Parts: sequence; structure tokens; C-alpha cells
Amino acid sequence: FTCNLSDLLCCFLGLLYQEYRDKSTREEIETRRLQDSQTDPEETSPSEETPSEAEPTSTIENKAPPQINLLRNSNSRFNLWQDLPEVQNSGVLSILQPDEIKLQEAMFELVTSEASYYKSLNLLVSHFMENERLKKILHQSEAHILFSNVLDVMAVSERFLLDLEQRVEENIVISDVCDIVYQHTVNHFSVYITYVSNQTYQERAYKQLLQDKPAFREVISQLELDPKCKGLSFSSFLILPFQRITRLKLLVQNILKKVEEKSDRESTALDAHKELETVVKACNEGVRKMSRTEQMISIQKKLEFKIKSVPIISHSRWLLKQGELQQMNGPKTSRTLRTKKLFREIYLFLFNDLLVICRQIPGDKYQVFDSAPRGLLRVEELEDQGQSLANVFILRLLENADDREASYMLKASSQSEMKRWMISLAPNRRTKFVSFTSRLVDCPQIQCVHPYVAQQPDELSLELADVLNILDKTDDGWIFGERLHDQERGWFPSSIGEEILNPKIRAQNLKECFRVHKSDDSQRRKLGSRNRQ
Repeated sequence: FTCNLSDLLCCFLGLLYQEYRDKSTREEIETRRLQDSQTDPEETSPSEETPSEAEPTSTIENKAPPQINLLRNSNSRFNLWQDLPEVQNSGVLSILQPDEIKLQEAMFELVTSEASYYKSLNLLVSHFMENERLKKILHQSEAHILFSNVLDVMAVSERFLLDLEQRVEENIVISDVCDIVYQHTVNHFSVYITYVSNQTYQERAYKQLLQDKPAFREVISQLELDPKCKGLSFSSFLILPFQRITRLKLLVQNILKKVEEKSDRESTALDAHKELETVVKACNEGVRKMSRTEQMISIQKKLEFKIKSVPIISHSRWLLKQGELQQMNGPKTSRTLRTKKLFREIYLFLFNDLLVICRQIPGDKYQVFDSAPRGLLRVEELEDQGQSLANVFILRLLENADDREASYMLKASSQSEMKRWMISLAPNRRTKFVSFTSRLVDCPQIQCVHPYVAQQPDELSLELADVLNILDKTDDGWIFGERLHDQERGWFPSSIGEEILNPKIRAQNLKECFRVHKSDDSQRRKLGSRNRQ
């Protein structure tokens, strides 16, 4: 039985990866909504009842069931493993435990989504990159920035998919896929880091080409209108590799939640997840590094020091938040605010290790009059002080530029802006709700139903179906959250999500998350033990 890549793709000709991904996340959202609405989530649906005399899974191998003809069925219109005729006709659905069937579906989704992804990559290359008109318009260097190493990425996807195909062909019941994921992540997925790290250059080049070359703009528009693209934009094809490597990690997480604990499959899934997380972090860091360096250079040019100059540019420094606040003039004990002149505008640049306090001066410049290490900052909220002191907090510099303690009474434009500044200035300050790392039994949670792109450094970009712990919220519609699958924190509008109301579903989400990050926790404990020694 020979393996043919194109035969597998025939099964999924209806969906490009962008459509597949959107469909999958929408289904995930609806599933959570249904679970959340159930009054007793512990009740088992009839289809999931455990048979009274179930045979062990190992009997499947003894029966030597027929191979799945997934790779040869060009008329296939299904995406579920259990809907395959070969699976239904084999009788395995009456033998396998419900949990094993769910695991088979999770592994099958990883395979089918890779096929859909490869199809979309192939379209990016054949339809856009290799278009003769586009080749004539683009200079070689422009084409290189725009498409980067996409051919390498596609070759890696093809090899990965071939190995996954071969595994699916071996037995009607898939033994495992995470071992394949692990091997390819370790040996081949570095091409994703190269591609994604080029993203900032790529986006800039694309915008510049649209602006400067009408012929380029015209050809891209015509190519996007081709029925092959199904109404999807050229840019949606360019970001495919970053979306895929992130999604692949989540698919492995989904498998990890379903494998039996302390089994070989759990160990393999944990290894695969750990390697994928390393690649995803390297991708994120690659994107940030370039934009951060440019941003730091820009800020350095705008600063004029009234105090002793502090070098701003450093490879280990980046901007966390910047903005204008009102500083109260006079003693902080004053409660009589008759005129707005009691407040004077100041401008803060907060970096990961340093706070710089300025006043804006003509020429888009900022005069620095104080600074302090971020670790020596403390904040305190003023409560019930009347409308004039609404959204006011105290910022204390334990050691400022003059090597002495200093205090500033600062007023923000809104409650959310005040809380955002306070959390950014003093990240270890206790939030309204306790974080993931506290192992709290219950905590408010929200799932994302509308994607969100961060507009500020302290905000968090969210994908559909992301689940987050709510750490803090404001009365004017903002939430400070911690995403469960990677513990990234940030602010986002409450309007993009739906709160998960069922406490049992929240507990289940946390339990699954703890299990996924079990290996990370053991590493942290070992490190903590070494540090104490």
C-alpha cells in the first residue's frame, strides 16, 4: 500500500486551512457554550456511557482490522474519524471506550488539519509566489522579504504529513501521532522560527509595495478574486505558518488532555508539547526582537535628560507601557481641588526594568526629570476620595535618580487606565482574583468569541476559543486575564468574550491546564530547589 500525498488532500479539497481553522475554533466555542449551559455537567450523555462488558483496547490489534482507505477516497466529505466508512464498518466503535474514541478524534484532527494547511501553503506558492506577472513586478530582494523561506516551510509540512499519513495507514485505530510531532519539531521545525521572525519586515514590505507599486496592487487583487482563494486575502496566506505552529501546540494539548495518565502516550505528548512550546516562544521572541529594537532607538532620540543621563537602548530592555498621566501639585494630603491647575501633565515610559518620568516639551521631545528601577516601584490606590480624586493612585519610588525615596500622586483618565498603570508598575501586586499559578480551585474564566489584536504593549492578542482566567476587571469594560494554554497575561475588552459560568467547567479547564503544564511545574520545582540550596 503506497503512500500518496495528493490522495490524502483529495479528502479535504473543500477546505483551505483558514476555513478549516475557523470552523474548528467555532465548533470549540459552541461546545463550551453547550457545556456551560448544562446544570449538571457530570451527567454522561447516552452516547458516552461505558459498556458493561467492554473488551480491552488491546483486542483491536489481535483482530487486525482493515486499513483505512482515507488516502484513496477522493469523495470523502467528513472530518471525523468515527464517520469514516472503514471505521464504522469495522465494528471498533462498539469495542473502544468513549475516552479512546475522543482520543482518536483528537489525533485524527491533527492529521487532517495538517493536510488542509499544506493545501493552503501550496496555493500560496503556486498561485501567488510563482505567478509570472508578479515575478516580473517584484525585485528579487522584495520577493525574498515577502515570501521568505516559505518553500522550506512547505517542504517540512510535506515530510511531516507523509509520516502522519503512514501512521494512519498502519491501523484503523491510530496508535499515536505525538512521537511523529516530537521528531519533526526537534529536527525540522526551526524553519518556522526563520519565517515568523521575518514577519515585521514582511508586513512592512507588503504595505510599501501596495503603496508604491500600482501594478503589484492590481495583480494581487486579481489573484485574490480567483475562486481558488475562496474570498481569502493574500495576507491571510502569508501568516499561515505562524498560525499553524501555534495551533499545532494546541492540538497536541488537546491530545494530552485525552491520553491515559502515566502512560507512554502521555509521556510522548508531554515531550512533543514541550518542544513545540520552545519553537513557539522562539517565534514570538523573533517577532518582538526586531520591533523592540526599532522602538527603543526611536524613544532614545526623543528623550532629553534634565538629570544624569540613563542609557535607554539595551538588548535586554523593552517597552511595557507609555502614556500621559496627571501629577498632583502640592502635598498629597490635600483634599481641596478647586482648579484643574492642581494637576500637571507628565509622561511615563515604563520598560521591563526601568521607569522614566518626563514632561513633554516642544518638538515631540520629552524632558526626563526622574527615574527608578522597576523593581523599586510601589503603588497604592486612593479609595472613596470623591470625584476630584477619582482614578488617583500613589506611585512611590523607593530609590529615584537622586538616590532617595520619592512619591507622586497621579490621576488617570479612567478606572481601567489607572488599574493598567498600577499592574504594569507593580506586577507582583495582588490582583482582584488569584492567578493560575496559585492553583486556585475556582476562578472567574472567559472564552474568546471574537479575535482581538493588541493595540498597546500591556494588551493581549486573542484568538477564537482562547480560555483565560480573569485576574482583574474594571467598570468601564476591560479585563486583565491570564491565558490558560501559555500563561500569557494582558488586558483586553470584555466585549470580545463570554464568561464561563459553570463552576464545574471552570474546574475542568484548570485541571486540564495543570496536566498539560505538569512537566513545566516539575522543572520549576527542581529549579526552585536548586536556588534555595
